[in-house]
Amino acid sequence: MYGAERGTRDGVPEEDREVAEVPERGRVSGGGRAGRRPLRVVEVTGPSMVPTLYHGDLLLVQYGVPVRPGDVVILRHPFQQDLLVVKRAVEQRPGGWWVRGDNTFAGGDSTDYGVVPEELVLARVRARYRPPAKGSKGQRSVTEVLGWAASALRPVRSASTRLRAR
Repeated sequence: MYGAERGTRDGVPEEDREVAEVPERGRVSGGGRAGRRPLRVVEVTGPSMVPTLYHGDLLLVQYGVPVRPGDVVILRHPFQQDLLVVKRAVEQRPGGWWVRGDNTFAGGDSTDYGVVPEELVLARVRARYRPPAKGSKGQRSVTEVLGWAASALRPVRSASTRLRAR
């Protein structure tokens, strides 16, 4: 599952931008406010994190924060470092993090490329926003609108303690 920065702030198309500028590890940024870390919005593409994240979901991610086992993270693909990937950090091992997709059938995680060096793990996902379905036309019932509203914005929590690396 890949991430792309939302919008064309400087007139630069989305496909020509990176997700965000990566702060140096251990440095605090945010205009002089101590303890503030940069937040960015990224868009999910692909099925590797279903059912936690779906194609088109928007994620609020925080750069330069510690990662714990079970966190959903943004990382650079170890073999294709211009590609940003969303995975779950399962456990820390010698040399970095073992990461997995929540969709076991999608692949593209540490079972394919091994341990991801810690410097390639860039950010931790804080929240997910699921936009309304694009295919719905006409009026929606109150029940549909309330159901969407209740599930549209959610914090992304750590996985259960039963999550294990293979």
